[in-house]
Formats: sequence, structure tokens, C-alpha cells
Amino acid sequence: MVSKAVAKYVQQLHQKKYRQRTGTFLVEGAKSLRELLSSTLQPERLLLTAEFAATPGLRLPARVPVEVVSADELTRLGTLQTNDAGLAVVRIPDEPPLPAQAGELLLALDQVRDPGNVGTLIRLADWYGLAGVVLSETCADAWNPKTVSATMGSFTRVPVWQRDLPAWLQQLPAGLPVYGADLHGDNVHHQQLRPTGVLVMGSESHGLTPPVEACLTQRLHIPGRGGAESLNVAISAAILLDNFYRGE
Repeated sequence: MVSKAVAKYVQQLHQKKYRQRTGTFLVEGAKSLRELLSSTLQPERLLLTAEFAATPGLRLPARVPVEVVSADELTRLGTLQTNDAGLAVVRIPDEPPLPAQAGELLLALDQVRDPGNVGTLIRLADWYGLAGVVLSETCADAWNPKTVSATMGSFTRVPVWQRDLPAWLQQLPAGLPVYGADLHGDNVHHQQLRPTGVLVMGSESHGLTPPVEACLTQRLHIPGRGGAESLNVAISAAILLDNFYRGE
């Protein structure tokens, strides 16, 4: 069993205030751990089951404490309902410079508060090779354990920045397009889009906030054929992103 001090530290990282205070976050489950251990991110501590630690080809970093624990203990310490692999305490990476220039496409999220959606959108950014994801200050935390799990390992590859979104959009270079999803926008299937600029996605229930909406240079609409009232934000982003790369 891990010590009471380590258990307390791990459980505190369920909360954003402790992640910010310590500069660390949790990575849980086999898929995310494998991605972590093959990346340049720095784990501070590993809690692994004996079975996962013995996985052929698993490369454990030198000079990082590794403790062997049971699956039951991992479930008590972590956030997953079941976890038979392990968890890691990891340093939050330093922010790289935030690109905003022609020839690169960024995804920006406005008030997307569900960590599962934010994680899926980060995974989408990884799939399409975007330059990164910008989160408004009211989005779910990128280092929330549920967000990290939903990225399915993409947290190791996709840069994420949290910003005052309207202020950041207003400071973009003149002429850089800013796209946003809008029910009254242009039919995305009739547009010739290039992967440059910023695509902004809002929450499914509220859409874009007025200050962010005022920064758009083009509104895009996904035409529907059935009776559904709306699409999940991650599904909408996937459809829109695919249209940016349709001719690539």
C-alpha cells in the first residue's frame, strides 16, 4: 500500500486548485500510461499494478519512484471506475509559444465545460494535426483527469493554452480568418476552406458567447436532414474540420 501522504497527494490532484498549486496532474489507465511513457512528459511518480509493470517493452523512466499497487487501490486513489494498469503523477508541461499565423489551423473552445468533450476535441486536434487548442477561461481544465483520459493519449502531443478568448482573438494578425459554428452561417459543404486561421467551437447548449461571436470573420453551418435539435460539440467540430482538409 502507498503511504498516507502519497495517497492524499494523489487524491488532491482530482481538484484543479491542487493541480495549479503543485504544477502536476494525473494520468490513469493503460492506454494513457503507454502514451505518457513514450513521450517527453516528465512523470514524478508511478503507481502500477505488477501485471502492467511487467508488460513487455514497457519503458519505465530511470530515477522515477515506482510503487506496485493493486487494482483496488488504484480505484480508490484515482478517478476511473476500474483501473488494472496504474496511474502517474506528471509535471504539467510548460506552454510553448502560441502560434497564430497563416498556414496553421488552431481550434479554440468557448465555454466548453464538459471535460469529456474537451478531451475528445483535443484528440480531434491530434487526428487532424492542428497546431494546438486554445481554451477560454471558462472551459473545463485541460489537466482534469477526465479530460486527460478522454484524449486517449493525445495530451502528450497537442499543445493547449488557456486564454481570455475574446482578447486573444482581437489580437490576431489582420486578415487571419476566424471561423465559428452557427445555425445561420454558410453551408460548410459549399465552402472552399483552407486549414489556416482559427476554428471556434462553443458549448452545445449555449453556442458562442457574444464577445467571441463578434470576432468571427465567417460563420459555418452544418446542414441537417433529420429532426435532431443539435449536434454534440465534438461531432460538429469533426465535421467542420474534415471540410477544411477535404482537398488536401
